[in-house]
Amino acid sequence: MIYPLRLFSLLLPGTMLLSGTVFLSIFPGAGLAHAQGVLPMKERAAVMDAWLEERLNTVVPELMRREGFDVWMVAAREYNEDPVIETMLPATWLAARRRTVLLFHDPGSDAPVERLAVSRYDIGTMFRGVWDPDTQPDQWARVAEILREWNPKAIGINVSETFGLADGLTSSEHALFLDAIGPEMSSRVAGAERLAVGWLETRTPSEMLAYPTVMRIARGIIEEGLSELAITPGVTTTDDVQWWYRDRIRDRGLVTWFHPSVDVQRADDHARDNDFSAREGSQVILPGDLVHMDFGITYLGLNTDTQMLAYVLKPGETGAPKGLVDGLAVGNRLQDILTGAFKTGKSGNAILADALAQAREEGIAATIYTHPIGFHGHAAGPTIGLWDAQQGVPGKGDYPLYPNTAHSIELNAAVQVPEWDGKMVRIMLEEDAFFDGDTVRYIDSRQEELLLIPRQ
Repeated sequence: MIYPLRLFSLLLPGTMLLSGTVFLSIFPGAGLAHAQGVLPMKERAAVMDAWLEERLNTVVPELMRREGFDVWMVAAREYNEDPVIETMLPATWLAARRRTVLLFHDPGSDAPVERLAVSRYDIGTMFRGVWDPDTQPDQWARVAEILREWNPKAIGINVSETFGLADGLTSSEHALFLDAIGPEMSSRVAGAERLAVGWLETRTPSEMLAYPTVMRIARGIIEEGLSELAITPGVTTTDDVQWWYRDRIRDRGLVTWFHPSVDVQRADDHARDNDFSAREGSQVILPGDLVHMDFGITYLGLNTDTQMLAYVLKPGETGAPKGLVDGLAVGNRLQDILTGAFKTGKSGNAILADALAQAREEGIAATIYTHPIGFHGHAAGPTIGLWDAQQGVPGKGDYPLYPNTAHSIELNAAVQVPEWDGKMVRIMLEEDAFFDGDTVRYIDSRQEELLLIPRQ
C-alpha cells in the first residue's frame, strides 16, 4: 500500500481523484522489492491501460472536435508502427499485429466517439474488432464499407511534412487506403497533423498524478551516479559513469530512451564551444571538476530528460567555488525567463525570441533548446530553439503552445568563473516541467544547488 499513498500526496490542484482510486485498487500485490514507486510489470500494465482508457474517452473526442475531423484513421503494419498507434495499444500489445487499422468516429451532438479496429481481433477492451476475412477478404475494402456507412465530412490521417511523430501512415498504406475508398471519399481526406500531435502532447490529470514519481525515480538514480557511490576521483572516467547509469537503470527494472552522457569542465582546460556534435572523449574525473550529465528513463510510458551538475571537491574544500555557485543561479534565472515567456497559443519561435531578448537585456549569455516530453523523449509539440538554431526553427518552432503539455526546459548560460581565472563555463541545465495553460511548474523540482562529490 506504499505506492497509492505516495501518489495521493502528488495530487495537483484541479486534478481528478479517479486515478487515485485506480491505483488503490491495483497496487495491493506490490512488494517491498519495488521500492520508490517502481512497480512489477503486471501493475504497470494495469496503470497504463487505465490511463489509455481515460485518454481515449476524453482526449480523442476533444481533439477531433478541435481540429474538425469526424473520422480519424490510424493504421500500421507489424514492425513498422505509426508512433501514434504505439501509444494506443494495450500494455500487452507490444506492437501492431499484421495490419492494424483503428477508426475513430465522432457522430456529433456530443455523442461518444465510436472506436473500431478493422482487425481480426478485438484490441483489448479498447477497440471492437469489425473485420471478418471470410466475409470480406480485403481489409481495406472493409474500411471503405465502414466509411460509406458513416459518410463522414472530414477524414484525418497521420501524414505530416513537419512532425515525424505525426507522419506514421506509410506511402504504400496511404495509396492502398485511397484506392479502396475511391476518388469521391478521398476528397474528404486530409492530414491530421495537429490531431496526432495533440494526442501525443496532451498530458491527462491521471498521468500528472504519477509523473512526479517518475521524475523522482530518475533524479534518485542521477544523484547516486553523481556521488562517491559511482565516482572515485582520479580513477573513474566519464565513460565509466555513463555505463554505471545504464546498469543502474536496468537494476531498477527500467529502460532508457538514450545513452546517458557525462562530461566535465575544469579550470585548466579550454571549455568546448557550443558545438554539441563535437563531444569530448572519455576523461578521468578529477578533484575540482564540474561534472555534467544528461539522463532519461522511460517508465509507465512516460519519459524523463534531465541534466544536472556536480562539483568534485578538492582536498580541504567543503563547497564549490563561488563563481560556479553564482553561475548556477544565473542558469536558474534563465530558466525563469524562459518559462515566463510561455503563453497559450504562442509559437515556439516567439517564446524563444522573447526569452532570448529578455536574457540579453539582463546580460545573460543564453542558448535555449527546449523540447516537449511525454510519450517520447524528444516529443511532439512546439520546439523552442535548437542549440544550432537560435534564430528559430521553421515548422516545429511555428507550432503553438497548448495547455496540459510537458516540456524539457533545456538551455545553458555561459558565465565567467573568477576562481578559474575568468574562464567561461557553460551552466547546462535541463528540467521537465508542466504547462497548465497559465503557469509552468517543474514536475518534481529543479536543481538550485550544485551536488558535491563526496557529499558533505
